[in-house]
Amino acid sequence: MSVLSARPRSRPLRSPGLRSPRLRSPRLRSPRLRRRLAADAALLAVAAAFVLPLAWLVLASVDSHATLRVSAPGTPTLDNFSAVWTDEITFTPMLNSLVLCGSATALTVACAALAAYPLSRFRSGLVRPYLMTVLFTTCLPITAIMVPVYGLFVQVDLIDTMSGTVLFLAASQLPFAIWLMKNFMDGVPVILEEAAWTDGASWAQSLTRVILPLMGPGITVVTIYSFIMMWGNFFVPFMLLLSPEQLPASVSIFTFFGNHGQIVYGQLAAFSILYSTPVVLLYVLISRRLGGGFTLGGAVKG
Repeated sequence: MSVLSARPRSRPLRSPGLRSPRLRSPRLRSPRLRRRLAADAALLAVAAAFVLPLAWLVLASVDSHATLRVSAPGTPTLDNFSAVWTDEITFTPMLNSLVLCGSATALTVACAALAAYPLSRFRSGLVRPYLMTVLFTTCLPITAIMVPVYGLFVQVDLIDTMSGTVLFLAASQLPFAIWLMKNFMDGVPVILEEAAWTDGASWAQSLTRVILPLMGPGITVVTIYSFIMMWGNFFVPFMLLLSPEQLPASVSIFTFFGNHGQIVYGQLAAFSILYSTPVVLLYVLISRRLGGGFTLGGAVKG
């Protein structure tokens, strides 16, 4: 054995001014703890900003003398729901909203899938500028184009029609739906489509039988987002629909604010809960598909 190998290893010298990490840990933890407490307090404030309106909505709906204050009712009652549970106030507007938003959502998803397919599969230098232009159109406020749209609808005789309103709602929601659909479609391997082409499938068959079934979560996201945005749209139906029997629930809720300057807060809260129920049910029914991802396991084997 050599002298160098037998020499014991010397420990590194430690400066007397340096302290071990264990001694410094309390001082290091204190600023981190303060920052974490500050972040938790900010999150609690944001949560309270959302919880308080929801608490008022639930409490006011069962209070016959509800006000803008968040307070528990003395005697809970369902009179507010009984007052708005009529065909004129709830059933007809809700049915109009379902027909209007459901038709516009189906049209939006179908057109977005057809538009996203060439953007996802064909490589061109114009794809990115086109997508940027499409995304830019989503930033335009709807109020900036409603005056010319109203004039156009009057000229083509589409004013006060459900079909015309469906077309405009679908067109206004289509740009962002195309952007979302294209990103989801990029996740489907092209090799699956090429295998379908080898078996004699056309591009339409490969889109409907191969790509779209594998895009279940993506189509679900686009559907939920489009439906929610249309369901809460007040300005477009208010401008394009004139007949009271065709107004959706997003417009009929405005009638609670016009009773000689007085607002029946209890009935307004009850109607708001009923108005929000279809959106919540839609999310609950198809929320399982949101966490599944693309079911491509085993599809590209062999």
